[in-house]
Amino acid sequence: MIIRDRSTVSRTVNELDRVVIRFAGDSGDGMQLTGDRFTQEAAVFGNDLSTLPNFPAEIRAPQGTIPGVSSFQLHFASYDILTPGDRPDVLVAMNPAALKANVGDLPKGATVIVDTHEFTKRNLTKVGYDTDPLATLDEPGSELGEFAMHAIDLTGMTVEAVKEFELSRKDAARCKNMFALGLVSWLYGREVAGTESYLAEKFGTKPTIRDANVAALRAGWNFGETTETFAVSYVVKPAAAPAGRYRNITGNTALSYGIVAAGRLSGLPVLLGAYPITPASDILHELSKHKDFDVTTFQAEDEIAAVGAAVGASFAGSLAVTATSGPGVALKSEAIGLAVMTELPLLVIDVQRGGPSTGLPTKTEQSDLMQAMYGRNGEAPIPVIAAQSPSDCFDAAIEASRIAITYRTPVMLLSDGYLANGSEPWRIPDVSSLPQIEPDFATGPNRVSAGSTTGEPDEFWPYLRDPETLARPWAIPGTPGLEHRIGGLEKGDGHGNISYDPANHDLMVRTRQAKVDAIATSLPPLEVDDPTGDAEVLVIGWGSTYGPIGAACRRVRKAGHSIAQVHLRHLNPLPNDLGEILRRYSRVVCPEMNLGQLSRMLRAEYLVDVQSLTSVRGLPFGAEALCADLLTYVEGARA
Repeated sequence: MIIRDRSTVSRTVNELDRVVIRFAGDSGDGMQLTGDRFTQEAAVFGNDLSTLPNFPAEIRAPQGTIPGVSSFQLHFASYDILTPGDRPDVLVAMNPAALKANVGDLPKGATVIVDTHEFTKRNLTKVGYDTDPLATLDEPGSELGEFAMHAIDLTGMTVEAVKEFELSRKDAARCKNMFALGLVSWLYGREVAGTESYLAEKFGTKPTIRDANVAALRAGWNFGETTETFAVSYVVKPAAAPAGRYRNITGNTALSYGIVAAGRLSGLPVLLGAYPITPASDILHELSKHKDFDVTTFQAEDEIAAVGAAVGASFAGSLAVTATSGPGVALKSEAIGLAVMTELPLLVIDVQRGGPSTGLPTKTEQSDLMQAMYGRNGEAPIPVIAAQSPSDCFDAAIEASRIAITYRTPVMLLSDGYLANGSEPWRIPDVSSLPQIEPDFATGPNRVSAGSTTGEPDEFWPYLRDPETLARPWAIPGTPGLEHRIGGLEKGDGHGNISYDPANHDLMVRTRQAKVDAIATSLPPLEVDDPTGDAEVLVIGWGSTYGPIGAACRRVRKAGHSIAQVHLRHLNPLPNDLGEILRRYSRVVCPEMNLGQLSRMLRAEYLVDVQSLTSVRGLPFGAEALCADLLTYVEGARA
């Protein structure tokens, strides 16, 4: 437990319903760990939360420069929230670069905690400060004058707090992120016992480092408790939530758990073939921990080998998965086309990032929709679905696996960097409530030969189809009597022999398309969020825009206007009732983190004049700015 020095300083404790905190510093300052630990404590306390890690793509960007700034933003509240917040109420800046990179996002009155130790002339010059902005706080026109500034020697106090452990000054100073965490934890009434346990486990083999970090954490807490610098502390009560067992989860972890669950629900072994790529690599890392659930992970030498291994595993009867980001999808396109032609189940996970080419590896975007739809040679249709939040990635993975196995087709599952690295509370589901997935392997001959004397099936044809799903039989190699041939060349309908017949090719192309189209009949009706039922404007989105759109629509309604929202999980095929829904509204608006890919699809499919709102900044939409845009459409519809 924290030992608190009870001072006689008069304290005021204010209750808040929500807070947005951003920890920012050099990429070596441990800001991701700091933010993650505060997030875990907020989750244990019972707050609803949403996070946004933001870090450089370079392994070690130039120290003390703006490109090297790493940050972690956390929005926690006493009610249901949908986004990591637009503008931080609190900024913890470990150096001048962190301050300058983030000060423009702060609202007037925001609390700013800075480490004065790093405000040296050299560090100030690196980021373009001619003078120390902390030295001019009381002067008229000060850049920082509209904020509640707390200039504290975090590094100096940390070094003093851990001096008994006889660390080098460099190692001692590295504990300052724990000092900052302890201080902010005190400021918002968060216990740190969980972080102490985490440090004990993480540094179990390095007791000196462990004890120094714990000492710094306690020193930060005690500084907040005893100093007169902070006359006000805050409390954010737990959020009301349905009864159940919860944990904090990131999108990549939820995807991994969904894949494991799909393997158990289908009774199939799982094979992940992957090549490390930001921001999808954590799926490979997480699944590699679950060998006990019949999960095999294969880190290939490149993207092509990774998907090739997955296609081979599918042929052999596994739930085959390959995970990558946009550039990797481009490399996998030929093998995905092979899976289309051979009609084998395959789950392709695309954790989207900014492009083109290497683009913005650590920044989010949702600009691979057209690649998912059409990024293969020939007519090669595949189902496309998208997760809408970090916790929803679990359900999306199960749904994508259901479609792949049931309809014998590769499926593209779209996530993005925001979902992959962001986190939120996840209510752990009752396993018995999860849907079973039936592989329905072929077990014997399926066709009566011309020379049969019994009238019973005595031949196996690999392209005879289920009349409802149009799926072909999935026959495990080596099963007696089910010998067959599949491959990349066009096959004759039913018998599967190579065929160059024009009429057969036309039939097979249309059949593969019809198989994908048939998936729409298995989809539930879309849920339209239209509380008053009289909205004239419909906002439609897909993927990670769910949170920002939902938050913006709440603001529009709070301002006294009606607005409707519908969000798509299934992008190919589109749900059967979507056209009728779109035509109910006089205006349809589609916010996307691309240049309008879904809006073009909807215009082409339904001849509806969908208005596009686009952003390609490498960041999620801000609810405040999106609300302002939506209000113009709502007011225009009334005019």
